[in-house]
Amino acid sequence: MQKTRLETERIRAARRMIDPVFLDTPLYRCEALEPELGCAVSIKLETANPVRSFKGRGTEVVASLLAGGDSRAVVCASAGNLGQALAWSGRGRGLDVTVVASRFATAAKLDRIRALGAELELVDGDHEMARERAAAIARYEGIRLVEDSLDIETCEGAATIGLELVDSAASFDTVLIALGGGALATGVGHVVKDFAPDVEVVCVQPLGAPALTLSWRQRRVVTTDATDTIADGVAGRFPIPAVLDDLLLVADDAVLVREESIIAGMRMLFDHAGLVVEPSAALGIAAILEDRDRFAGRHVVTVLCGSNVDVDAYRRWIGPPAARPY
Repeated sequence: MQKTRLETERIRAARRMIDPVFLDTPLYRCEALEPELGCAVSIKLETANPVRSFKGRGTEVVASLLAGGDSRAVVCASAGNLGQALAWSGRGRGLDVTVVASRFATAAKLDRIRALGAELELVDGDHEMARERAAAIARYEGIRLVEDSLDIETCEGAATIGLELVDSAASFDTVLIALGGGALATGVGHVVKDFAPDVEVVCVQPLGAPALTLSWRQRRVVTTDATDTIADGVAGRFPIPAVLDDLLLVADDAVLVREESIIAGMRMLFDHAGLVVEPSAALGIAAILEDRDRFAGRHVVTVLCGSNVDVDAYRRWIGPPAARPY
C-alpha cells in the first residue's frame, strides 16, 4: 500500500495515550438486524463512553501532547462531538478549551460542551464558518488550533478503532464507515488495509452532504455551496486536500445515501438492537438498506460513531412503532 500520512507505530503509541474508558469498545454480531438486512452484521459501538462518540480517542492524543508543552490553551470548530471530546480531554489535563460552533448545531451537544467547562462561541452560519472563526481565534491569541481530520492526532486516535477490529477474532468482508471530515474513515481504513487488505473499506455519506464522496470519485477536491442533512456530524462542504489524498489510498468505495434510509437505519438500531444513535452513526445501516444485493451473504461491520441526539428530534425521526417501513 502507498503511504498515507498515518503511521501504524504512532497509532499504537496513540493507544497508550488514550484514557482506557474510550478503548476496547464493544464489538459484537447483532443477529437481530440480519433478517431485515440480508447479511451478517457486526457493530462496533463507539457510543459507550463519557462523550458518547469516537472523537474522544483523537482528543485524548491531542490533549496528552499539549499537556506536556508550554501552551495550555486550545481552540477547535465543532458540530458538537469534537467539542465535547476536546472539552472532556482538556478538562482532565488542565487545558483552556474554546469551542466554536454554529448556533444551529444540536442543542444537546452545545449544552454538554458548556457543562464540560469549555468556553463556547457561536456563529450565525454553518460549520465552515465556525472553522474560519476558530482559525482566526488561534491566530489572534497564538494558541493551538485543532483541525479535525487535518491534525494527524485526530486520525491516528480514530485509527485505534481499526486496531481493535483487526485484533478481534472475527473475520469481516466489509467495513462500513461514516464519512465526514475523514478522520474516522482514513484512520480505520489505514489500519484495515495495513493488516487485512482483502477487507473492503466502504465510506458512507449523506446525499445532502456529499463533498468528500464527490471528491473521492473525481480524485480532486470538490466543494459544495450548502448541506441539507439531518446527519450534522458529517455535514462538511470543504474537504481537506491532505485528507482526500489519504482517503484515495484506503477507501475501496464511497457511497451516498438518502435521508429516509438514514432514518430507517436509526429506527432499526433502536428496534432491533436497543441502541439510540445519531444520524451519522446510522449511515452504515443505511448503505446496506439501499443496496441489499451488494452485501448479501457477506459479513459486514459498521462503526456506530456517536449517540448525541436532540431528544425531541430523535422521537420525530423514529416515530411510533407502526411507522417502521424498512
